[in-house]
This record gives sequence, C-alpha cells and structure tokens, in this order.
Amino acid sequence: MVGSYSPDVFSELLPVYYKRLFPYEPFYRWLSYGPDNTNTFANREMSFTLPGDVYIRYQSFDTIKDFEQEVQKKCPEKIDIGAVYNAKPKHNRMVSCFEVEEKELVFDIDMTDYDKVRTCCSGADICIKCWHLITIATTIIDTALRDDFGFEHRLWVFSGRRGVHCWVCDQTARVLTPNQRAHVAEYLQVLQNEDSNCKTARIPPEKMHPSIRRAVDIIAKDFVEVCVKGQNILGSVTGMKTVLKMLGDDSLRQLTEAAWEALPTDSQTSVDRWNALVAVLDKQQSNLKRWQRYLLEEIMLHFAYPRLDIEVSKGANHLLKSPFCVHPKTGKVCVPFNPLASRKFDPTAVPTLSDLIEEIQKFDAEKVKAGEEMYRKIKDYKKTSMYKGMQIFEEFLRNLEESWKSKKVKEEGMKIIFYLGSQNYNRSNIHAFHNFFFQKWSFRKGVRCRFSLES
Repeated sequence: MVGSYSPDVFSELLPVYYKRLFPYEPFYRWLSYGPDNTNTFANREMSFTLPGDVYIRYQSFDTIKDFEQEVQKKCPEKIDIGAVYNAKPKHNRMVSCFEVEEKELVFDIDMTDYDKVRTCCSGADICIKCWHLITIATTIIDTALRDDFGFEHRLWVFSGRRGVHCWVCDQTARVLTPNQRAHVAEYLQVLQNEDSNCKTARIPPEKMHPSIRRAVDIIAKDFVEVCVKGQNILGSVTGMKTVLKMLGDDSLRQLTEAAWEALPTDSQTSVDRWNALVAVLDKQQSNLKRWQRYLLEEIMLHFAYPRLDIEVSKGANHLLKSPFCVHPKTGKVCVPFNPLASRKFDPTAVPTLSDLIEEIQKFDAEKVKAGEEMYRKIKDYKKTSMYKGMQIFEEFLRNLEESWKSKKVKEEGMKIIFYLGSQNYNRSNIHAFHNFFFQKWSFRKGVRCRFSLES
C-alpha cells in the first residue's frame, strides 16, 4: 500500500536511499557491458542535477566505487545517462577530438503528449485509465523493436511520474549512427501533424504496411475499453464533433449523426455511439472513396498509437534519466517493468521514498523481535516493494550477460574455424563462411534486411 508522500522530506530521505537502496553493483554490470569492455563505464557521460536546478554535465567515473562515493557525496536530485565517448568525459576539454562511440537506442513516451486524446487527466497528472494508453504504446513499440529490427535486450523503465523510457541495449543498437537512429525512430513514428479533418494518422489506400496492421490489431483488442469507454471519446459534444470531422465526408457525417440520434435515450453512451459508427462504416463500405478505405483504422491510430518524442531517439549524444532515480515531486523510484505485463503495472502504486524507508524499518524491527541476525546480510532493496523492479532488472542483466558469453564463444569458435579452414580452403571461402555467422542489422525505412561485415 502506497502511503502519503511530501516533497518536503525529499532532501532528508534521498541520502538514505543512495546509501541503502540504490543498486550500484547491478547498475555497473549493465553500463560496463561485460569484462572485455574495459573503458565503457569509464568513458560514459553522467550528468547530475543538484538542488536549485544546478546541472553538471560530463561527469565520468573510473570505477563503480568512484561513482557511488560521488553520488552519496552530492546527492543529485536526478542522474542522467549519456553516451560512451572515445575519451573520459571529465577530460573532454583536454582532447582535440571528443566523439561519441556508442549509446543505447532510447525511446521516451510522455503522458502529456496524449492530452488531446485523454479526458481523465491532463498535464503531469496520470491515473490507471490513461496509463492503459501507455500500455498499448509499450506493446506496439516493444513488438516492433523485437520483430522488425531483431533487438533482444530492451529495458523498459517507469519515469517516476507520467511516462516510460525504453533502453535498447543490443550491441548493434548501441553503435547505430545518428542517421540510422533517425530511420528507426521515423519508422515507428506513424502519427503526423493534424490535417484539416483533425486526423493525425493517414494510411496510404494502396496497401497497409504490415507493421501498421499489427499495431492496429494490438489497439483493436483494447480500443473500446481503453479509449471509447475509458476516455469516453464520444461521451461529449466536443468528442462527437471531433470524430465526425475525422470522417472527412459530409454524407458520412450525416449518416453517423442520424444513427446517433436514432439511439434510444438509455443507449447514448460513448460505447453505443462507437458501435453505431462502426455499423455505418460497415454498411457504407462499398460506397467509400478510395482515401476512406482505412478510415476506422485511422481513427483508432489517432487515439491510441504511441506518441513518441523521436528527437530523444535520433541523437546519440542525448541524455536520458537513469533507472532507479527518484522523482522529487512524486518521490517515486524509476523502476523497471515487464513490457509483456505492462497492463498489470500500476504507476499509482509505485513505492515512494517514504514507503521504502518505512518498509526497511519494519522488516528490520520484525527480524530483531524474532531474534534473527541474518537479516543484516540481506540487501536492503530486498526488504522493500522495490524488489519486484529489481528482479526484472536482474533478469534483463542475466539475458544481456548471456549474450556476451555467447558472442565470446562464437568468436573463439570462428578463430578455430578460420585456422582449420585456412589449411584446406582459400581465404574467400573462409570469409564467406565468416559472414554467414556474423550478420548485422541494416535499417531502411519500412524494410527489414541484413548485411554482411563487408557492408
């Protein structure tokens, strides 16, 4: 049960959190990307936001112990993670060429971008009703990253207040150029600026792209419950006028208005009106103009397709809030969550700093009362409701580390194959065999393909 939280206690509780709860060791395992990448953590940019909105960029740390000591010393209100550079960021003014070498491909979904299509909340506020829009967005983006681009290591994190972040950590994703990042982001950016009919989704009439069809199928499963009923999109005069305008045709508008007026007095809900609209479009299917072929799908995409801030994804030097930060206004921890179970995740139930400290004290008191001494060896986050998010993070790390081991085994195997093969085969055959095993992803808008090491 989440208790009350006051921002007034933030500065008092944050040092306790950084000392007892922040997961330094798992955090280092993630950002070091294995023992073979000796400079990855040391060359990583971190930024601190200190009280009074003091922003310190180009922080870097040789070891996790250095990072831990500096965090506990400065107690930053926010930690942002940047790129890995060719030199230590803290020495950026001492090198003639300071360039990005790698950075996770990241995505940012903010609830405020849904203000035009949600009715339950606005601005920084969020509730379980509008969180379901984030759930749909998470499912669509996560599925596309996995199925269309082959990314396996995707970390989804609650932002602490009103949104989510996705960190794509595959090596192929980390070394993408800004141009390639832009292609991936634009491929996922379906919504455009509103046209004269208030629509933001426009599907070419020739054929719906498979990724759009898949997104529509995901949305359709929950559209009535989440948007029609949950957001009551047809429950007001304003909402009805918006949808009528999206039809883009006077005859369709008249038919729909007539169908709504014909509804019984006790059947004038948003769901009733939506069902009536669907019936009108089904009946008029043979009379629809070519550009109206996917009208219903465009309406669903308009209300429920992910609203991405693609500028965050395009730039390799863009910083993003670190997992396990604490939001100063809400006191909530930026905890990882499982995208496959995002509907079960409740942002209003995420523990606050006050909750976590109370849970530790309660756990310790119970163990002392029972005469148990082993509790002192238990990590503090395991005593709290933060543990569930840590389990998700640990599973993500295990899968990531398994990929490093597999890559190392594969590389060692290829060395042996090359050696043995070079005894009997010419070099071109061996290189062809090498390319067969070592394939990378190439990104072209709307197309999934692979290219060899020579590309």
